Amino acid sequence: MSNSVCDSEKKCDLCETENENLEDSQETLHLSVLEEICDQSIEFEDALTKVTFGKFNYCLIFMCGVNMAAVMLEILGISFVNPLAQCDLELTNWDKGVLSAIVLLGIILSSHLWGFLADTMGRRAVMMPTLFAAFFSTLLSSFSSNFWVFAVLRFLTGLFISGSSSTVYAYLGEFHNTKNRTRVIMAASTIFGLFCILMPVLAWAILSTTWTLNFSMIGITYKPWRFFLVVCGLPDLFCAISFFWLPESPKFILAQGHQTDTVNIIRQIYSINTGKSRETLKICAIVHEDESLSSRKTNEENYGLRLLRSIYDQTTPIFMGDHLKKTLILCTLQLWMFFTANGMYMFFPDILNRVALHRSRSGDNYTATICQAITETTIDIKDIVMEDNTSCELRLDSTAFNHTLAVEVLYFIGFILIGIMISKVGKLTILIFVFMGSGICGIAIVFTTLPTLSTYLYVILLLCGLTMNVINGVTIDLFPTHLRAMSVSISLMVGRLGSVFGSNLVATILEYNCEATFLISGISLMLCGILTIFIPNIHARPNKRLPKNNLSISSGELQ
Repeated sequence: MSNSVCDSEKKCDLCETENENLEDSQETLHLSVLEEICDQSIEFEDALTKVTFGKFNYCLIFMCGVNMAAVMLEILGISFVNPLAQCDLELTNWDKGVLSAIVLLGIILSSHLWGFLADTMGRRAVMMPTLFAAFFSTLLSSFSSNFWVFAVLRFLTGLFISGSSSTVYAYLGEFHNTKNRTRVIMAASTIFGLFCILMPVLAWAILSTTWTLNFSMIGITYKPWRFFLVVCGLPDLFCAISFFWLPESPKFILAQGHQTDTVNIIRQIYSINTGKSRETLKICAIVHEDESLSSRKTNEENYGLRLLRSIYDQTTPIFMGDHLKKTLILCTLQLWMFFTANGMYMFFPDILNRVALHRSRSGDNYTATICQAITETTIDIKDIVMEDNTSCELRLDSTAFNHTLAVEVLYFIGFILIGIMISKVGKLTILIFVFMGSGICGIAIVFTTLPTLSTYLYVILLLCGLTMNVINGVTIDLFPTHLRAMSVSISLMVGRLGSVFGSNLVATILEYNCEATFLISGISLMLCGILTIFIPNIHARPNKRLPKNNLSISSGELQ
């Protein structure tokens, strides 16, 4: 009807009546279309199967793999920086030990909090801001003028990067069904392995240069080691930006009782993967399989209490009932795996350089164990730091880059092989094989007098870290949605305690009882291989489904 007619006072009532009739007809048409689209209720696992596996999944796997690599670059990148920063920051051996562990300390102290927030506020809601904060903290640390400022900023980096370090596993896993969950985590681990290969390459390309930039206003000279820190933090920024285009975990949204939002996310993924219209996926409601509505309501009620009380309520279920055994086993595995994979890794370049030094002194017919080489060579930082710090220029030997690159290449290949084989041989076989193989090599190092063979055994010992993502996949499978992020956070927190414990123990006893260092690593890994047998449901097939729940949904749950 024309505007001139509607403006007429005489015909205003008629216009309003016609408008109401038009709105009613449009609403009726909308409801009829909605009923045609939403013609079935479906379990969450089946809904994920219906969206197929496509472009969205590949992009998600890549982003999560970069996220995993971002954490590792922040933790291990400092091992290349410490020898070069000791002149500018006047670092002692104790200072370098602190810097090696300070990021891990920040991760450990905050893992519990981030796990709680991820299980109550959302995975994406925690990961995006913490990644932004981690990058800016790393950027600021590259401008540090003394040890204490540098240490505090590195601690803050660990504090913030912890928000995504464990949450990413729950986030990635909840976009995939049980059959594909472990495989996609291993696929992301392959991306993680590729970035780890790039770390020593980038370190060589950046740290072998000698350029400088003077910032007289803040009293520092910007050198390659400072720029390398920023490069190690760039994956943080990339992942944070990518979350502007990625949705929240649909499993988390469903656990909060938001059926409509969950269906919308599922349809969005379906449209991206298939190129079809969102409306062609006829799903009306999704049944939550892992937990009851009452447990969800409990979480919502607890969220209004004090923070410490909420964290306590979120944490205690992991250490009670059937969950206690699972938690203790998984935390033990993470502890001793990280003890070797990170604790022993921090001294990997230094130990091999000392072996090379002892080899050059002994001539061509050189036979000695690694520990004999360590005992007979002593490196005192005070001997190489000159009194005039302005002329103190330290360079890393090329062997440090080469050996690190070899380890990372083997990690990359290992992640690919595990991703291919895990659905065929199972998680238990992978865990036993890697733990036992690495442990045997750790013990053999003590008795091997061939330096080349000792180096290979050392490399294989460090490959125990291949089990980390398998253990995280097992954790995600064993715990319900509302406890997944917390359970992964706690197990990784215990694992990182193992890293701190391992690096400090190695630093303490390496010079005095080198053999004990390798024996502790080897024996503990072999015991971990035996312990994996006792993981609940570890023998279950990847495509085994849980019994179906009642598919009836009340109208209130569809709100």
